[in-house]
Amino acid sequence: MVSDNGTLESLLSGLRPDVAHILVRALEEREITIEEGVTLFGVTGRELFGLMLVADELRRRAVGDIVTYVTVRNINFTNICYSGCRFCAFARHIDDPEAEWISLDAVADRAEEAWRAGATEVCMQGGLHPKMDGYHYRDLILAIKARVPEIHIHAFSPFEILYGSQRTGLNIADFLKMLKDAGLGSIPGTAAEILDIEIRQRLTKNKLSAKQWVEIVSAAHRLGIRSTATIMYGHIDSPRHWAAHLALIRNIQRDTGGFTEFVPLGFIHYNAPIYLDGEARPGPSGLEDLRMHAVARIMLHNFIPNIQVSWVKMGPKFAQLCLSAGANDFGGTLMNETISRSAGTPYGEYMPPEEFQRLIRDIGRVPAQRNTTYGLLKEFA
Repeated sequence: MVSDNGTLESLLSGLRPDVAHILVRALEEREITIEEGVTLFGVTGRELFGLMLVADELRRRAVGDIVTYVTVRNINFTNICYSGCRFCAFARHIDDPEAEWISLDAVADRAEEAWRAGATEVCMQGGLHPKMDGYHYRDLILAIKARVPEIHIHAFSPFEILYGSQRTGLNIADFLKMLKDAGLGSIPGTAAEILDIEIRQRLTKNKLSAKQWVEIVSAAHRLGIRSTATIMYGHIDSPRHWAAHLALIRNIQRDTGGFTEFVPLGFIHYNAPIYLDGEARPGPSGLEDLRMHAVARIMLHNFIPNIQVSWVKMGPKFAQLCLSAGANDFGGTLMNETISRSAGTPYGEYMPPEEFQRLIRDIGRVPAQRNTTYGLLKEFA
């Protein structure tokens, strides 16, 4: 067992035997089961500190003391959407005065501005516009690449890919190949929420199924298109759903190796219809945020090396704390994030690289700028 001056051994010896047994197995780098994950999601007090320390040790073994961030601009090209997801406050109907549709030229302008400001990536997602041509997804990529050929395009959730496939009549693999040939670099593993049939039915009845989400990200990975993996937690779900979700992500990674990172996303409740209707709770607690990042590190150890904190969801200071509970990536600069802001998050839409560097140094770690697939661009030792 690797530890700092016996700290882990002495701490674990004083914990509840069932929790100590799981944490010792984690330190031995054995695979943690769903049931063991559920147990870890319930820890408090000394056991919680033990969980955080073990997750932090596994983080150190996997990636060392570097904390990364990416310089990226978000482009939400439309908020017009028919889907009706009950957790979403971003979508607008086509005749809503707040409805937006950003032209191809304007999207390319934003990408070029981002590149000139030092961004290496644009992250592009939008609503499911009921009148949109499915080939518009390809045209968005082509418009950006014509203007800024070197920028990485990280775009289109599995739900958007399903929609584009249906609108074009192409199968999923052919649609993805068309996007890759146009210049798509990777896809966000959003639209996952909780990969559970009953929970998804309550969150939205019109969204793609858990099975379809798995099929689409797996198809992307087989084509060499890497993706992130996400979870959205703290609404109508429970620790059993969280542990099963992590195990499913782990199984996909075992098969494809295509995930670059895992990103826990706490539910932002303020303007979400399901919360306003009294059916969901007001997002995860701070302790649940800590447990989620720590258990994700432990269950995904040796499968996905990078666990990201969402500073937009949690705020920069609490994100720092989660970086001491197993996480190693601070996310992106964003520049124009609108989805979380529509839901009511009180935190900003942009953080400059210098602020990332300061926040990372504040917790005694080494800041580094990365690209989308975790290639290190510059260390700030």
